[in-house]
Amino acid sequence: MLRLATQMVRHRLSALIAVACAVLGGAALITATGVLAESGLRSHLPAGRLAGADVVVAADQEYHPPGDLPIALPERRTVPSRLVGELAHLPGVTASVGDLGFPAALLDAHGRPVPAADPRSAGHGWSSTRLLTSARIDGSAPAGAAEVAVDSATAAAAGVRPGDRVRIVAAGRQAAAYRVSALVDAPGAGVYFADPTAVRLSGRGDRVDLVGLRTAPGAGERVAAEVRTKLKGTGLVTATGAGRGDLVAPGEGASRSLLILLAGSLAGVILLITGFVTASALAVSIAGQRRDLALMRAVGATPKQIRRLAAAQSTVVAAVAVAPGAGLGYLLAGQFRRLLADQGVIPSGLPLTVSPLPALATVLLMALAVQLSARGSAWRTSRMPATEAVAESRSEPRAPSRTRTRIGLLIVVAATTMSVVPLFSRTVIAATATSIAGILGAIGLALSGPALVRGIGAVAARRTRTGASAPTWLAMANVRAYALRNAGIVSTLAMAVVFVLTYTLTQTTVLAATADDTRTGTTAQLRLTAPALGGLPEGTLAAVRGTPGVRAAAPVGSTTVVWPYRMLGDTETDSGSAMILTPDAAHVLDLDVKEGGLDRLTGTTVAVSSDVVRSRDAGLGKRVRLVLGDGTPVEATVVAVYGRGLGFGTVALSRDLAAGHTTTRLDQSLLVRTDGTAAARQALTALTAARPGLTLAETAPASGLRNAPPEVWINLATIVVLLVYLLLSIANKLVAATAQRRVELGALRLNGTTPRQIRTMMRREAAVTAATALVTALLLSAVPLALLGQGFLGRPWPSGPVWLLPALAVTVTATAFLTTELPTRQALRTPPADAIRAQ
Repeated sequence: MLRLATQMVRHRLSALIAVACAVLGGAALITATGVLAESGLRSHLPAGRLAGADVVVAADQEYHPPGDLPIALPERRTVPSRLVGELAHLPGVTASVGDLGFPAALLDAHGRPVPAADPRSAGHGWSSTRLLTSARIDGSAPAGAAEVAVDSATAAAAGVRPGDRVRIVAAGRQAAAYRVSALVDAPGAGVYFADPTAVRLSGRGDRVDLVGLRTAPGAGERVAAEVRTKLKGTGLVTATGAGRGDLVAPGEGASRSLLILLAGSLAGVILLITGFVTASALAVSIAGQRRDLALMRAVGATPKQIRRLAAAQSTVVAAVAVAPGAGLGYLLAGQFRRLLADQGVIPSGLPLTVSPLPALATVLLMALAVQLSARGSAWRTSRMPATEAVAESRSEPRAPSRTRTRIGLLIVVAATTMSVVPLFSRTVIAATATSIAGILGAIGLALSGPALVRGIGAVAARRTRTGASAPTWLAMANVRAYALRNAGIVSTLAMAVVFVLTYTLTQTTVLAATADDTRTGTTAQLRLTAPALGGLPEGTLAAVRGTPGVRAAAPVGSTTVVWPYRMLGDTETDSGSAMILTPDAAHVLDLDVKEGGLDRLTGTTVAVSSDVVRSRDAGLGKRVRLVLGDGTPVEATVVAVYGRGLGFGTVALSRDLAAGHTTTRLDQSLLVRTDGTAAARQALTALTAARPGLTLAETAPASGLRNAPPEVWINLATIVVLLVYLLLSIANKLVAATAQRRVELGALRLNGTTPRQIRTMMRREAAVTAATALVTALLLSAVPLALLGQGFLGRPWPSGPVWLLPALAVTVTATAFLTTELPTRQALRTPPADAIRAQ
């Protein structure tokens, strides 16, 4: 069977190129997604300043929901400082160090903060230098509260040497003068204070961030095993080797989970599109071999053998394409990782995990898709009696399958039903229903397409019976007679249009609705931040409130909250960003409060979005259970329900509730509402200039995509990649379908049709195909996008670039014409008798 399949491949090479391209592109996309998912599970950040520690002990920075993947906790959890002494007495431990990290920024001669890798945790105690590896120290340890040591890169940027005087903003305190006692030649080491000073500045009391252990040569694993035994059941983790890097900065370590979420969100769409494209390419390929398969049935081949033969030759082609496709997937994953790092979604130092597992998974998935698609495409021919199969090998079934048509229409109806979700839930998750509804609608079109195309062809044929030119009459007759072939092309073109329209306009509509919520709900005109200092210094709020022209000012921060809740008898877990607000937030924010009030946000209280009140039983006065960003479980009372959840998140915590549960323990920003005069703005500008590290900016969000969040750019980049894959697959499919018509074109020429008439006929077929694809794609997209616009923007149309639809129309039309015109001209170069003889 394999030998016969290989021989058939040699004689049908042009038709199988489309299959090879579909498999190659699909393998690249699936492999890239698999690499991202595996990296999210197994990749680790560099150990950095903990590289000198053989064993690191820290609190578990993950929340473990039952029956689900762990959720990363970005806020630092601390451990008891007594562990430093307890672990120092273990056999094989040569040094035990309690590490602290807190905000610190060195100011240069002009009073500007020197950039640091992470200002939120740049300050450490001097003992942490023992956790560095191969660090060269020029000078001596800080001798008291007025001395510091800095890393050589920071010193070079500030132009300081040992013995110089510098000003440092540490832990939110005002800038203070220090003497530089030493330079530490280690990348990203930060600013080192005397240990008692570091304890005082950090405010940790009897807690430390982590414990680093140095061990005797060869004793690392034994010490780690003893530590794990000692700490079993305490919620602390012990890391060695590559795992140490994830404990340096929990916020950066948490970014690994974003890779898993991203891969998960892409996997469904990629598998759907890859399966669709591969199946349609195989349908065209096997349709061109119906005569060969029918003749085999006539000479005694069983239906099972026919299906095995179709699957075997398709597998041969897939086997040739899947290996380079998987290799291309690893390169694509590298480029995607670079995009994520450039957009700040993941740390630039987070590497990809490269192993054969994604490639193996790709091979299995593509083999399964090819086998099922090939057997399904050959099913009808293999089941027909031999005489009927031979008679039908030169034509198509007279009537499309009713069962197939009904299933397709049911899928279209189901997709339309799914698209109503945004009317009832104004959330990002609800918006994804629009994109999925569009793709499901395109799949339904592929199933019901033959009946649709045959109907369109019948109407066109009746209208062109009289008065039409010969090419036009032939084109309409072909559309009607070869409905199955044309429907495959129409559905693939429509899939490309639907995919781009729904995915792109969903992103832009959600972005516009979010910006509208934020713009409408922010009554403050200005935002004051201090990113280079790790947080706002103490006294900033009082100074701003005392500035002439300031009507109100309130601190606003953000953290991560895990919200477990019951739904349909099961426990669901949602993790997302949450605001940190004070009662004064009501003077600078208008969250469209439905019940209660933001002025009640004191103590263990929260405000929640109206979108989740019913589903999570979180009405006014209810008690909700949350897990804060450092893993602390709390039970809080709902004191307000607000309507602008899309722009401001699902939940807002009181400042009292979040106190002590964030890494820096500092306010991240101030929202300032003024009287709107230029004098007030100038006064705030002068205040900002007088205080190092402060930044003043407008609160109004930028329109369009200029300030779009990184995930929007990532989704748009994914759309571009998938569109290229779709267009290449469509082009190869059209070329293959046209090339298989050489006998038909040769017969027309022998009957007196001129080459010019044939080219005109093919162009008009291409025009009908492109027009049908565009119209059906618009119809499939119109309802989901109209419902999305109504639910998110209050109007029955989405928000997005006006040039998108014309650009898609030009692209689809050009693709249809070029991939029909070029193969037709090539086929016409062959004498008609030779074309028929070659068949």
